[in-house]
Amino acid sequence: MTIELSGRAAHFDEMRQRAERDMAEIGVDAAFIDTLVETFYRRIQAHPTLGPVFDARLAGRWPEHMDKMKRFWSAIAFKNGAYGGKPVQAHLGVQNMTPELFPQWLELFSQTLTEIAPGKAAHDWFMATAERIAKSLTLSLFYNPALDDPARKTM
Repeated sequence: MTIELSGRAAHFDEMRQRAERDMAEIGVDAAFIDTLVETFYRRIQAHPTLGPVFDARLAGRWPEHMDKMKRFWSAIAFKNGAYGGKPVQAHLGVQNMTPELFPQWLELFSQTLTEIAPGKAAHDWFMATAERIAKSLTLSLFYNPALDDPARKTM
C-alpha cells in the first residue's frame, strides 16, 4: 500500500511539473491567472446580461468568489490541486441561468484573453479549456435525456 501511495504521489508530482513547464512555455504564471480572473469578472459584473445573474448569486461575496476562481484556474492550468470544489453543484439553482448565457460567457472570456493573454498559444489553451467547461456545465445543468427518447419524437 505504501509503495502504491508513493507511486501515485510521484505520478501527480510529475503531472504538476509537466503542467508548470507547459504553462511557462506559453507565458502563463500565477500572476497571469490573477489578472485573468480579476479582469474577466470585472467585465462580468459590468455585462448587461451576465452581470445581474452573477450578482444575484454573489452579492456581498465577490472577493470569496474571485479567490475561488483563482484557485480553480490555477488547479486546471498547473494541476496543483488548489481547487477542491464541485462546479456543477455550485451552479445548481442559480436564478435566471440559462444555456443561452454560456456563449455570452465564452465570448467575453475570449475578448478578455485576446487583450491580456501573453500569446496565441495561451489564448487558445484557455479558450479550449473554457469551452470544455461550458459544455460540461451546460450538459450537466440543462440536458434532459428523456427529450432525446425516440418514443417521444413525433413524425
